Amino acid sequence: MPSARELKTQLWTSIRSDRTVMLGFEGAKDTELRPMTAQFKTRNGQIWFFTSRKSMLGKRSKLNSRAVATYISKNHGLFATIRGRIVIDTSRANLDALWNKYVAAWFEQGKDDPDVLLLRFECKSAEIWLNASSLLAGIKVMLGSDPKVEYKGNVA
Repeated sequence: MPSARELKTQLWTSIRSDRTVMLGFEGAKDTELRPMTAQFKTRNGQIWFFTSRKSMLGKRSKLNSRAVATYISKNHGLFATIRGRIVIDTSRANLDALWNKYVAAWFEQGKDDPDVLLLRFECKSAEIWLNASSLLAGIKVMLGSDPKVEYKGNVA
């Protein structure tokens, strides 16, 4: 069974690969979570997101910085809820470093568009789950394995 450190490594590797999380603010309604593309600059628990100042995330980022991100890997093998805070990042160096053609497609005036807003999500804690509902898990149950015992170490 993987250790908490191994699960953490799996989470960051997976998010860096898939790059999409549902992002919102703590206390927000489920419908206020938005799919966002994660941008990475470092390996220190920070994720950047581009959004519009006019978007729900853009407007609320000024009011409430406590945020939550939910993540499901593409293969549904890993799930996570990550808590932290959102900070408006005003660094032009960070904007330049993270800017790419996919972000540019959303902003007609490019990097200098007045609606461009760079948010930095500073991760504080996470709950990570491995999927115990795989075909292998089903076979193990049919052979008499106890799924509660098998799954016990798959959460950190």
